[in-house]
Amino acid sequence: MGKNKLARWAELKTFRNVTEAGPDIRSGKDHPVKGKWKQNIFHNNNPLVLELGCGKGEYTTGLAERFPDRNFIGVDIKGARMWRGAKTAHEKNIPNAAFLRTRIEFAGSFFAADEVDEIWLTFPDPHAGKKKTNKRLTSPWFLNLYRSFLRDNGTVYLKTDNEELYNYTRSLAEKNKLPLVKATSDLYGEDNPDEIFLIRTYYENNYLDEGRKIHLLAFTLPGNKISEDEI
Repeated sequence: MGKNKLARWAELKTFRNVTEAGPDIRSGKDHPVKGKWKQNIFHNNNPLVLELGCGKGEYTTGLAERFPDRNFIGVDIKGARMWRGAKTAHEKNIPNAAFLRTRIEFAGSFFAADEVDEIWLTFPDPHAGKKKTNKRLTSPWFLNLYRSFLRDNGTVYLKTDNEELYNYTRSLAEKNKLPLVKATSDLYGEDNPDEIFLIRTYYENNYLDEGRKIHLLAFTLPGNKISEDEI
């Protein structure tokens, strides 16, 4: 393991804007912060927005700077990457940006029912091929997980360069009659796209340099359960 990675992990533990999972989370035990993010972490009652699989945290910090009246939490298991976003928020003193280091599968141990208002999935692993669809962050299993802490009719945003993931998620949303808020297979080919979609991650810039199109899908999650049927 590189010295830089070890140093980043060590520094990450010193940031007040970072929460890390303990070993008991795997056993299904709730973290003390569950249901208390607004009260104990942000000290306000503003809406709560998650970026799941936040990587370097560009969207978490970018959204937080643009929307000071909302709270943003970047979630990822890779601390060395998250370090960049957490350090940026620390250095810039962005009070409405925080980070959680855990596996997304355990998110239910950190967030209470109706605690979250929006979810962002920015360039998640597409897990190509039909045999891996259950690992996608937009699969029925994950959507049902999100419903356990996302408010009724809360919005899920997917930003991806992968056409297969975009089409899979759109088909799943349409089959389960999830109201679409926005759907485009070429975000930057549109006239005057909303500023909220224009924050670019490290990976997104690389994809654009390669000439790939960026897909954007947004839909709401009503209270009824997502079908487990395959598309």
